[in-house]
Amino acid sequence: MITDNSNKTFFTIGNRPIRHDGVDKVTGKAKYGADIEFSGMLYGKILRSPHAHAIIENIDYSKAIEHPEFKALVTHKDLLITQSSHKTNNSTQVSTKLLDENILAKNKVFYVGHPILAVASSNTHYAQEILDLIQIKYTVLQPITNIKESLDKNAPKLHDGFIPPVNLNSKISSQNITNHMQFNLGDFSSSIKECDNVFSDSYSTSTVHQGYIEPQNATAIWNDDDKLTIWCSSQGHFGIREQVSKILNIPVSSIKIVPMEIGGGFGGKLRAYLEPVAALLSKKTNKPIKLTMSRAEVLEATGPTSAAKLDVTIGLKGDKILAAKVNFFMEGGAFQGAPIGGAAASSFVPYDIPNLFVQGFDVAVNKATSSAYRAPGAPIVTFAIESLIDDIANKIKIDPLLLRLKNVAKEGTRRGNGLVNPPIGAEEILLAIKNSDHYKSKKQKNIGRGISIGFWGNGSGPACAIANVMPDGKISLIEGSVDIGGSRTVVSQQMSEILGIPVENINPQIGDTDSIGYTSNTGGSGVAFKSGWAAIEAAKHIQTQMLNRASILLEVDIKNLIYTNGSVVNQSAPNQTISFKEIASSSNDTGGPIVGSSNLNPSGAGGSFAAHIVDLSIDKDTGKINISRITVLQDAGKAIHPSYVEGQMQGGTAQGVGWAVNEEYFNSNEGKMINATLLDYRMPISLDLPNIDTIIIEKFNPGHPFGVRGVGESSIITPMSAITNAVRDIIGVRFNHLPINPTSIFTKTSKIGD
Repeated sequence: MITDNSNKTFFTIGNRPIRHDGVDKVTGKAKYGADIEFSGMLYGKILRSPHAHAIIENIDYSKAIEHPEFKALVTHKDLLITQSSHKTNNSTQVSTKLLDENILAKNKVFYVGHPILAVASSNTHYAQEILDLIQIKYTVLQPITNIKESLDKNAPKLHDGFIPPVNLNSKISSQNITNHMQFNLGDFSSSIKECDNVFSDSYSTSTVHQGYIEPQNATAIWNDDDKLTIWCSSQGHFGIREQVSKILNIPVSSIKIVPMEIGGGFGGKLRAYLEPVAALLSKKTNKPIKLTMSRAEVLEATGPTSAAKLDVTIGLKGDKILAAKVNFFMEGGAFQGAPIGGAAASSFVPYDIPNLFVQGFDVAVNKATSSAYRAPGAPIVTFAIESLIDDIANKIKIDPLLLRLKNVAKEGTRRGNGLVNPPIGAEEILLAIKNSDHYKSKKQKNIGRGISIGFWGNGSGPACAIANVMPDGKISLIEGSVDIGGSRTVVSQQMSEILGIPVENINPQIGDTDSIGYTSNTGGSGVAFKSGWAAIEAAKHIQTQMLNRASILLEVDIKNLIYTNGSVVNQSAPNQTISFKEIASSSNDTGGPIVGSSNLNPSGAGGSFAAHIVDLSIDKDTGKINISRITVLQDAGKAIHPSYVEGQMQGGTAQGVGWAVNEEYFNSNEGKMINATLLDYRMPISLDLPNIDTIIIEKFNPGHPFGVRGVGESSIITPMSAITNAVRDIIGVRFNHLPINPTSIFTKTSKIGD
């Protein structure tokens, strides 16, 4: 279902063409990172720490190098050798420290799975045999496994020489706080005293993983001419190039990253893990090197999102929220990584609250460094805030939806970070809930119903597009954004809209770092916005050339010509037209090839609101939550390809459900993950979910030519709080910790409805 707030009629936008890469993907022809093969290729394996916190006293690899299939070995010393061979400035050295120590440990390991060294052999079985021959002597240290332990004044300091952020609360032990963020709007301290009612509560969430199916991978060839080429599946090959350049201290011009198809990322494939290691092994062997992680390595050694602890306070005067505060601590893992920026920027945004205090801390613990996960930070903080909003509605005896509507943010509302809202769709989302069939339906016996609303700011960044017009009138489009979720087609639709030619006549390709201008990562829900806009401008560049060529072919002054609906028309003689294809076929006779290009860094991405309505029951014998109906609503600005928007909404919903009721890391007291398989780390499957209904709201974004808002992340923000609100609705108990599994349900209540 789509609620359209614009009156414009489009040629291609809003239609549902078949995705350009669909056939290759469903037939198995698409090439992913691990599919790369070269003659003479060697295979790498990484030796990882079995300890969460330890000093590396000695590494004995004397037996390993005697193995008949031993080809090469690299440690952190090789990173230092590579770095010392190139000049750099101090700022670069500082910025690479945490990067390279996460790639290969220096003299200390900070989490189970921390890479220590890597070897190369003729196959992975021999490589594992070689690793088994290596002996490492450790001095095992006490690990810090959670936020409470890390903030204890007697906790060990994880990083020597670390200087904590300034202006921290003196009551907080700061030696393991790696980052701090604070927003102030109005005067919370004074205004909270003026409130009629003040409500506070505390919340917590567990560590969860993005759950992408394709494991991390990298294949590298470092040639004798010092040119390094890497094939990998990432969310941004230019971002990987920058990281490899910093870690190995070689110029970006010496590195080419070739993007492969990607089997999911959700924020977890923005960071380099294997690429520098594969490069070093290739340099030592002068052979192609491939590394691919196992599932256990993915879960243990790549960044999940943070576990968190949050305290929320909200004060009301009547039924209007006058003041609110959230204070949160998020696990960053071994190095700085917690998404405190995204969490802070998303806090309380759906509401018009004049006095806000928002504060977040990135806390170091002995776990893999946290990575982004779809709207990083926002689902966690929204779970806490929206849970308290529902409890407030219950205590002051007002309908939860009405309380939200009475306090909803609108255009002109100032957010906690100081930004003033442009046109936004928060009120439209809440009204769509009110008018939805789901919300208006009668709630069945022993069914709980919950709602929630949340916000994601969306991103942009540099983007580039090059479009070559073929003599047959078709276009080869090269763009720089890795395709996740059908973005090739979405970008092509925007070019198609400008040129008035069928989207099927555009062949989109993702260029490597030598073939297309710098394009920022596929993340922040920015691809349809930024790369789509690059395609729009490239199309306009083509239009200009088409008018010039038509002027030659028609022998008409260009001032009399207009480009419309895929043709050039003589305004003085409307019957005199020439089609896009005709102009293209004559391009070599009128000046040569027609190539449109664009490079830009657009602002105005516009935020996106999303909401959920959830109906559920709880099995009184097992404590299992059964979701019987779920509706997701989201403001897309303008849905370029509604099917892909719906897919993003449904995918985010499924992940949010897993976060709420299933998924969590189980770690031993020694800091080792004990459920590092997809059998034990249980993500939702089809049997766990009903059909997910979607309602697309289209609140035009004036910051984009077609009104686009990013849609890739908002839908994961609100399932957790909607589910916890529904659980409270059915059994009258508030669950302040996620996930809400059967054990937690039976721990907090002895009886579930008859």
